[in-house]
Amino acid sequence: MNLAKYQTLWALTRGQRARYGAAILAMGLSNLFLFGVPLVSKTVIDFLLGEAPNPDGIAGRMLLALAGNTTPFRVLATAAAAGFTLTALGGGLLYLRGRWAAIASEAIVRGIRDRVLGHLQHLPCSFHDRAETGDLVQRCTSDVETIRVFLAGQVVEIGRALLLLLTVLPILIALDVRMTVVSLALFPVIIAFAILFFRRVQRLFRATDEAEGKMTAVLQENLTGIRVVRAFARQEFECARFAERNREFRDRNHALIRLLGNYWALSDLLCVGQIGLLLVYGAIAVQRAEITVGTLFAFLLYENLVIWPVRHMGRLLTDTGKALVALDRLREILSTPEETDPPVVPEGDAPRLRGEIEVEGLTFGFGETEPVLRNVSFRVERGQTLALVGPPGAGKSTLIQLLLRLYDYEEGSIRLDGRELSTLGRKQVRAQIGVVLQEPFLYSKTLSANVRVGRPEASHEEIVESASAASVHEAIEEFEQGYETLVGERGVTLSGGQRQRVALARALLKDPPILVLDDALSAVDTQTEAGILDALRRRQGRHTTLLIAHRLSSIRHADRILVLEEGRIVQSGSHEELTRAEGPYRRLWQIQGTLEEEIEEDLGLRTGEETR
Repeated sequence: MNLAKYQTLWALTRGQRARYGAAILAMGLSNLFLFGVPLVSKTVIDFLLGEAPNPDGIAGRMLLALAGNTTPFRVLATAAAAGFTLTALGGGLLYLRGRWAAIASEAIVRGIRDRVLGHLQHLPCSFHDRAETGDLVQRCTSDVETIRVFLAGQVVEIGRALLLLLTVLPILIALDVRMTVVSLALFPVIIAFAILFFRRVQRLFRATDEAEGKMTAVLQENLTGIRVVRAFARQEFECARFAERNREFRDRNHALIRLLGNYWALSDLLCVGQIGLLLVYGAIAVQRAEITVGTLFAFLLYENLVIWPVRHMGRLLTDTGKALVALDRLREILSTPEETDPPVVPEGDAPRLRGEIEVEGLTFGFGETEPVLRNVSFRVERGQTLALVGPPGAGKSTLIQLLLRLYDYEEGSIRLDGRELSTLGRKQVRAQIGVVLQEPFLYSKTLSANVRVGRPEASHEEIVESASAASVHEAIEEFEQGYETLVGERGVTLSGGQRQRVALARALLKDPPILVLDDALSAVDTQTEAGILDALRRRQGRHTTLLIAHRLSSIRHADRILVLEEGRIVQSGSHEELTRAEGPYRRLWQIQGTLEEEIEEDLGLRTGEETR
């Protein structure tokens, strides 16, 4: 038995245990009032049939005393009033029980959601590299909802089951010991059957939950990439792929429902059999004058009050099993260590970096793969522009990810202003680096809100200034609502070049000491690129700039260019130095120059033909 799950469940109730205690107390008091109704019924029946009430029946003596022990009409009227009062009090307490349990469960689940999302925000990138987004969404929604259902209903039901045994059993024994034994004869079988069912349903629910997570992951991926799917006419393939996951989920869910159906059918049979056994034995006992008709009626009422909640124990165990599986899936997230940070200066008191970067002997690889960077060393002075070029997989973006502390290196050194990067807090580092990644991400908000991400307090004039520097101001003004235009999810309503320029404006508005452009101009035309580069040159000295590009025209004015191949620096120097020296940079420059000349000649010829 894994006690860790139950300990985690207990820990989740911290702060709401008083409400749960009050709900259980209300449940207990409600049971006491409701359990008085059968005693009232017993007394009335025995009185009307001319049988003496049970001498130990306190409720019976009180009822007859209130009625004045006279006419049947007065006894019936008093019994009706007593039954109504007991039922009303019991119902009112049941309402309070449900209200307090619901308030407690909602508060707990809200805390779980906040905790899980907060934890996901601080998990290392290596975790998100392995995890499926759809599965994480399913854990944060469906699994949390499963826990809410359990906390809202079944936690109190556990207390109810215990109170039933503690309150009903003494009443039944006081009425008749033999009838008590008969009325509880099949209870051990019902409980054992529920426990056996609990073990099976827990395994089936985990399989069903995981199948639903895989189905959600496929759906999320498909909807996110819907334009790629349509562009390659892959609708049928994606529908078949989703259908396969959907079929797996259906089969797992069908097996779960079949098990539930078998349990409810067999448990109903056991419960009806228990009531039938009590009725047959009680009828014989009444015929032999061993008990009164009122006593038999009271036992039947108590049996119905107790047996169905006990039979409901299967539902309780089902929801418990589901909750434990859901909790286990959330614990897999919560048990993953967050990114660690050394003690850092509060963000508001942290000094602004000057922007000096020094890398020495840096070697890094992802997990057990071959190193992506091998013994990389370079230095960038404050305000300089360093360009990185090389074929895909050379390690350019990996270097940027290490600078942002998205991953941590173990061999080599990265120093900012002379301080080792690993001794600086992640948030402190990232707050002073403006970055435009290869695939810019925009929120489904207005353009102004997207630009303000780095500086929420920025004025409209500052937003316009940064947008102008990124050569996107005129494009934004063409929209009907300008900067208040709402972009679609991930910015899909904008072109690729517009997304890149909005992301660049966002980075420039931040005015960071270090600016990183990871192939950030790949989707813009050469004329727009020239305008952006001119704007960046006018800002030279305000930022230390790291520029990654495949188009060499973007980096020719950099103070220094590093050429990477297979994770190593194979060339270093200015554009003029590298074009004069033999090596990959010169070959790439010649190839790109020849292509640009051919394109210009081709365009010129076409223009001439059109003119003629």
